[in-house]
Parts: sequence; structure tokens; C-alpha cells
Amino acid sequence: MASVKLQCVSKWFARRDGDSLHVLQNVDLNVPEKSITAIVGASGSGKSTLLNIIAGLVQPDRGCVFLNGVKASDFKDWGSMTYMFQEDRLLPWRTAARNVAFGLEAQGVKRAERKERVAETLALVGLDQFADSYPHELSGGMRSRVALARSLVTRPTMMLMDEPFSKLDPTIRSQMHTEVLRIAELMSMTIVFVTHDVEEAVVLAKQIVVLNPRPGRVRETRTVDLSYPRDPAAPEVHEQARSLRASL
Repeated sequence: MASVKLQCVSKWFARRDGDSLHVLQNVDLNVPEKSITAIVGASGSGKSTLLNIIAGLVQPDRGCVFLNGVKASDFKDWGSMTYMFQEDRLLPWRTAARNVAFGLEAQGVKRAERKERVAETLALVGLDQFADSYPHELSGGMRSRVALARSLVTRPTMMLMDEPFSKLDPTIRSQMHTEVLRIAELMSMTIVFVTHDVEEAVVLAKQIVVLNPRPGRVRETRTVDLSYPRDPAAPEVHEQARSLRASL
């Protein structure tokens, strides 16, 4: 079953000069459930726009979007989807625990349940000892873990990620990759993420979608038949990354 299905999706954005910018053209996409799909392509190829269309934040000008087999316009279970942005977007006046609790507060979850779920989720990402720390007291990697916990605390079945680890150093990024794979398996999640890092795509994704330069079109969809966990230094990972880079 496809968690996400896009059929002939196209998108234009208006420009100040009165002209329009053609961002996506006739995009067809199938995202299998309980799997990880990476979207790669040159800057300006529409990767983030595509992610925003899946999230319902941007409406396509043409084509159809289906979520769990339901047309997006009729989809009701938006609470089952979460979005992790490139910036951690933590609220500086809130502790780690209160940042994680933010989504639950918006959903009207009662205080006792919020406290329990926040504690569980912080423990899941290895930050239970830092629940009362403020963002300025945390390292970049720890802030990313708080952002990840905030995305997970609502218990989503689908996570969208827009280059969330691009600002981390290679060691911390590798640790976050391990965490994402572990949690995705534990929670049986479907993940769609955008990245410029071809090695990251190969290490994490089961399916990689390559977009052409603007207007973005699907050049190819490839399956990565490598078992998890994948060592970034392994020859087979290097070969897959080399082939993907050549395609780009």
C-alpha cells in the first residue's frame, strides 16, 4: 500500500514581474508505507515544494495527491503526519520538555498524559537527563534530538523531513541517522525526506527519487537493496552514492 501517491502534480508560483515560476511538472510518486523515501535533486528542483504539497501546506495547481488511499482534500487524519524542518525551531523560552510538549498542548492532551508521553519520548532520543534544559544550554546535536522528539511525541505514522541534519557535523549527523533508523523501525513509520547529501540518501532510504532541474520532474526512482544498518564507508554504499551523484 502507498502511504503517499502523487499523480501528474504540477506547481507554479507567481513572481513580482507578473510572470510565473514553473516549479514542478507532472510529478508521479509512490511512497510505500513503513519505508524511508529520499527525494534528491539540484537546488531549485522543487524538493521542498513537493514535501510541502504532501504535507498539505501547498496546494498543487494540477494533479492529485492521495494519503493512505484517500484524496488529500478528503483526508482527515493530519495528526498522523509530522514535519521536521531544516532549522530546529525550538522556542528559546521553553525547556526541552516543554518544547516537546508543544504539539500535545495544541491537541488538547491532558497534563498528566502530556508529562508521561514527553518523558517517554525524551528517553527514546536519549535526552531524559536534559528535560529541564533550555535550548541555549544544549549542543546542536541535542537540539536536533529535541526537535526529533517534538515530531515523535504525537505518535505519527508518517514523518516528513526537510534536510533536518544538514547543519550538523558528520559525526553527529551519523548518530542522528542511527537514531532515525532505530525509531522508524520501532514505530513502524513511513518517512519522506529531502536531502542534498547523496550518501545520506543511500544510508537511510529504501527508495530514492531523483528530480530533474526546475521544473522538477521525476528523472528516476531507484530501490536501494542494501541491508540496514549501512556503513557510510562500505564499498557498496560508495558505489550507490557514486551512481546517484552521476545521475544528478
